[in-house]
Amino acid sequence: MRQPDWVKANAFKNTRQTKQLLRSFKLNTVCEEARCPNRGHCFTKPTATFMILGNSCTRTCGFCSVNRSHTQPVDNTEPERVAQAAHTLGLKHVVITSVTRDDLDDGGAEHFATTVNAVRRYLPDATIEVLTPDFKGDTEALKTVLEASPDVFNHNVETVPSLYPVVRPQAQYDRSLRVLRTARELYPDLKTKSGLMLGLGEGYDECLSVLRDLAATGCCFLTIGQYMRPGKDNLPVVEYVHPDVFVRLKDAAVSMGFEFVASAPLVRSSMNAEEMIGSL
Repeated sequence: MRQPDWVKANAFKNTRQTKQLLRSFKLNTVCEEARCPNRGHCFTKPTATFMILGNSCTRTCGFCSVNRSHTQPVDNTEPERVAQAAHTLGLKHVVITSVTRDDLDDGGAEHFATTVNAVRRYLPDATIEVLTPDFKGDTEALKTVLEASPDVFNHNVETVPSLYPVVRPQAQYDRSLRVLRTARELYPDLKTKSGLMLGLGEGYDECLSVLRDLAATGCCFLTIGQYMRPGKDNLPVVEYVHPDVFVRLKDAAVSMGFEFVASAPLVRSSMNAEEMIGSL
């Protein structure tokens, strides 16, 4: 399918320094592993979303290009290296995500917490956002992450429930909602966040239903962006959704009570995350 102009990201130069720094600390980023179209923009700022727990995922989501081969042992030196890199970059807002590690007893929750704590030591004034998997619904794992006191807890629903069998076959829509709801129940002042992709065959009314479901969990922040096929082995784009639809969904979400909504074709879950939290 031919890409319309509104989904074509601008080319950015001078990203080499950020890439070299990340390589020097032997770190993975979701920007590169998921082939985000905005990585050039973010690397020039410079900022990046750190991806912990290796670069191999235990799930087979149809939209994602992250490696699905054998997982690696947890690297206990990684949290310190993430913190050092964030400090070197001078970040004011640090985003930490991971591959899904269903092979670990706690899904990697303790590693998340250790990474948050390490970043706090190096950057005590920075805000920290975690973008986690669902931990298979394990509330104790969720508590482990939240006890490290991240400023933003992000868990993406990604798509409408009717498409889960194809888009997120090992995930459950209701479970993802429960993760977000539980996070707010445990920490009522915590800012929670979620994201939705368009262009996979969902209907507009289905999207509105998802927004209502997210609002009912107490979700504070919302991102809505266009799905872009990262590789030939991933799901094809069904539709390039017109920018006007993103505006309509943003207006609907704001009317539902979301505190901040970023909705446009090139919006991604972690892009401009600092601006989102800084707007409050």
